[in-house]
Amino acid sequence: MENGSKKVLKPMDSEQLREYGHRMVDFIADYYKTIEDFPVLSQVQPGYLHKLLPDSAPDHPETLDQVLDDVRSKILPGVTHWQSPSFFAYYPSNSSVAGFLGEMLSAGLGIVGFSWVTSPAATELEMIVLDWLAKLLNLPKEFMSKENGGGVIQGSASEAVLVVLLAARDKALRSVGKNTLEKLVVYSSDQTHSALQKACQIAGIHPENCRMLETDASTNYALRPELFQEAVSRDLEAGLIPFFLCANVGTTSSTAVDPLAALGKIANSNEIWFHVDAAYAGSACICPEYRQYIDGVETADSFNMNAHKWFLTNFDCSLLWVKDQDSLTEALSTNPEFLKNKASQANLVVDYKDWQIPLGRRFRSLKLWMVLRLYGAETLKNYIRNHIKLAIVFEQLVSQHPNFEIVTPRIFSLVCFRIVPANNDEKKCNNQNRKLLEAVNSSGKLFISHTALSGKIVLRCAIGAPLTEEKHVKEAWKVIKDEASFLLHK
Repeated sequence: MENGSKKVLKPMDSEQLREYGHRMVDFIADYYKTIEDFPVLSQVQPGYLHKLLPDSAPDHPETLDQVLDDVRSKILPGVTHWQSPSFFAYYPSNSSVAGFLGEMLSAGLGIVGFSWVTSPAATELEMIVLDWLAKLLNLPKEFMSKENGGGVIQGSASEAVLVVLLAARDKALRSVGKNTLEKLVVYSSDQTHSALQKACQIAGIHPENCRMLETDASTNYALRPELFQEAVSRDLEAGLIPFFLCANVGTTSSTAVDPLAALGKIANSNEIWFHVDAAYAGSACICPEYRQYIDGVETADSFNMNAHKWFLTNFDCSLLWVKDQDSLTEALSTNPEFLKNKASQANLVVDYKDWQIPLGRRFRSLKLWMVLRLYGAETLKNYIRNHIKLAIVFEQLVSQHPNFEIVTPRIFSLVCFRIVPANNDEKKCNNQNRKLLEAVNSSGKLFISHTALSGKIVLRCAIGAPLTEEKHVKEAWKVIKDEASFLLHK
């Protein structure tokens, strides 16, 4: 379409989308076909891309071929390949055909579903799929949308813990008075993700009132209920107000599982909001044999798991359930004139803008819906079981080697291990494990990460990438073993 001598842009031309879309899908499919050819951990240096790309945006259109050529030659070298079958660092971030298609559909529809009226299907599908997942996890009925609770998709577990902390804070302040913020106390184990610390900073909780209770190897780094009880009693005697407990099912460092039932009993009797963070391990709890690890969830006020970690749903898709949606909405609601509408005013609908920090939100339930429909619950359970079997294979290989030891018992698909200390020299042992980590990752053949437990540097092998097979696990072990042998005999 011409306007004088200038061409008017048609940014969503259906025929161009068809042509370019086919080419982009082909590009991504080819990437997956050759993903094992790339070094898993990017080996570039900081600032590398500034040297390769121009200082300013182009004035005139470039071709898709030019852009894809730059992706191949300039972008991919700076990508760490999270979907590689040899990616064993952190926790997995699953992608799948179903998840990808859901993302594509969401991007294509291009809706911003902050209120029911802005796209009724977006709100109602989210409620439905979160209820489906709640049933798969056998969560108490109070977490279902037909009760006063319900589920919502957040961007991450960090956002989930923040919104429930804010809900708990405001609920407490309504009860004890607005001027008592400085007396509110938060509890968790010292293994809890740093997202809780950030949430406390945002919520205005005084740093000296954040109790990170010490754990050790005697409980496999789970929080001891008696330690929690002692801390609560001490704070009550000091005139402070205990109001929030975050427990873990599968800690970041070692997949420790806190005893939910015992902790929940203490929290409930002291009117403390009880949040359960099962970001990684929650997915495994759809399998009947692993459901035991969330026993006691009936005592919780909120529960969170990340479908984007180990549930084949592309990032971001963090699932949060609450028993009392009013607590969330009272903390997070706004009602400006420009957003008012009949359905919301009549209180007939859920408006998810009031369950989260931002106003805008994507149609994220589509990808979770597609994962559940295109794979089905039984396939998803077997997918998780397979990764756990592969972790058992790796665990056995480590256990059988005289130079290595398992540091904490494996529960799910994370194996925590290290080179054993010679002559009980822990300092030298820590240095050796750091050097081994560096050598393994700089090889480009795999990527693992590390943590510290009781002052020990521990290597983490988290198995959960969608393409990982037994051969990749055995190849990873061979690289680790060979690098360790070279290191120990230098």
